[in-house]
Amino acid sequence: MTFRLYDTATREVRDFVPLEEGKAGLYVCGLTVQSEPHVGHVRSAVNFDVLQRWLRHAGYEVTFIRNVTDIDDKILVKAAEQGRPWYNLAYAMKRELDKAYAALNVAPPTYEPAATGHIPEMVELITELIARGHAYAAEDGSGDVYFDVRSWPQYGELTRQKIDDMEAAEDADPRGKRDPRDFALWKGWKKESEPETAAWPSPWGPGRPGWHIECSAMASKYLGTAFDIHGGGVDLRFPHHENEQAQSRAAGHPFASYWMHNAWITTAGEKMSKSLGNSLLIPEVLKRVRGIELRYYLVAAHYRSHVEFSFEALDEVAVGFRRIESFLERAGSPQLERAVSPQLEGAISPQLNGKGPDSASDTSLSQQLNENVQLPQGFVEAMNDDLGTPAAVAVMYDAVREGNRMLGAGDTDGARRLASDVLAMLDVLGLNPHDPAWPTTGGSNDHQLTQAVDVLVAGLLEQRARARANKDFAAADAIREQILAAGIEIEDTPTGPKWSLEAGTT
Repeated sequence: MTFRLYDTATREVRDFVPLEEGKAGLYVCGLTVQSEPHVGHVRSAVNFDVLQRWLRHAGYEVTFIRNVTDIDDKILVKAAEQGRPWYNLAYAMKRELDKAYAALNVAPPTYEPAATGHIPEMVELITELIARGHAYAAEDGSGDVYFDVRSWPQYGELTRQKIDDMEAAEDADPRGKRDPRDFALWKGWKKESEPETAAWPSPWGPGRPGWHIECSAMASKYLGTAFDIHGGGVDLRFPHHENEQAQSRAAGHPFASYWMHNAWITTAGEKMSKSLGNSLLIPEVLKRVRGIELRYYLVAAHYRSHVEFSFEALDEVAVGFRRIESFLERAGSPQLERAVSPQLEGAISPQLNGKGPDSASDTSLSQQLNENVQLPQGFVEAMNDDLGTPAAVAVMYDAVREGNRMLGAGDTDGARRLASDVLAMLDVLGLNPHDPAWPTTGGSNDHQLTQAVDVLVAGLLEQRARARANKDFAAADAIREQILAAGIEIEDTPTGPKWSLEAGTT
């Protein structure tokens, strides 16, 4: 089955046909490192991590570029408010972002370019746009350079807007613009209000790049002037991605063949953001659930679906993931290095010992397992259908349910085979609990206690189910009373019994 994805530009699900057979070039807009990352920030990274893992599993050689915006108006403002150098703030927040990605097992991209390291490429691209008649230096002496939106007839094609219906660009002083919608490619240094370290030399005087030109220059630098997939959050479609595409194509670059956008995480119906005061910082959330559980929460929803965040929903999903882990443990699922053929152990063991190369292609365990694990057909079909993770997770749950039934019937071998299937599916989603990226020791005592209780209760519930199947209702009732006496509530549902600790139980 061909991998198909929803292309935001055409607004339809299309077959993925790469520019070069067997290879895939992927560029994703990373974060502006102005503040600590929250749950809304990391969703995009997790979603596109799943994309790169699936492409690698499908056999593509993936070049994945995810940039870092480390110079920006917001960074300068926040740094000034905190009384610290802007580069110190950007560096500190980048380190916090790295910690968040690591906590959620987001595999590193092929390369992670920083905007401040690519000023010459940006100046070169701006110069080309001026030469082609699509950009101009402001005549007010500010040193600003703007993209002339009316010089490019296709401007607005990505988001299907007409220029006259667009709002004015707010990224620079409008007095130097020919049209209010023209956007800044270069921002002249404001000597009175900006630090000298935030300015670089250019043909138009000292200054710094505009936000949009950064990504166009970095994408072309590492993927070429034409590449396969450009991704990011849905909030970046306009103006950021519209402007990226316009300036790149105006410079003669074909740019991206497909556009993919993940939806927001909202709280109270609004986009999660610092300005709303409703952000949930990753370290705080990880005090409540493990990183693997938070990743599962993000992966279980389709990347194009808006997610209304709540701790109640997060807790429910976390309990669901612990049930999967419980099945794997009870089925005696092998560790990752024992889940594959012996001839691959030599390739994988250096990574398990922390000695493998630090690159996405080498840390992608899914790619190494590709030829040795046969994923269930339903899972493959779901993932090939625009990364249909909800349907893929449903296939995994069906395998867990059937595996538990086999354990109850004494079919240990059958359950173990299904456990290997579940492990392979989890690995593709970046959720393999045996992946060395996840900590094997430490963590919250509450998590460990809940998982231990889950294993014990699941065993009792299986005994109860067998007793009921044998019409030994007295034994079934006795087991239920035993569970209730331990302070655990049981609810019989159409999909099987569920348990929870009674309020006040410790």
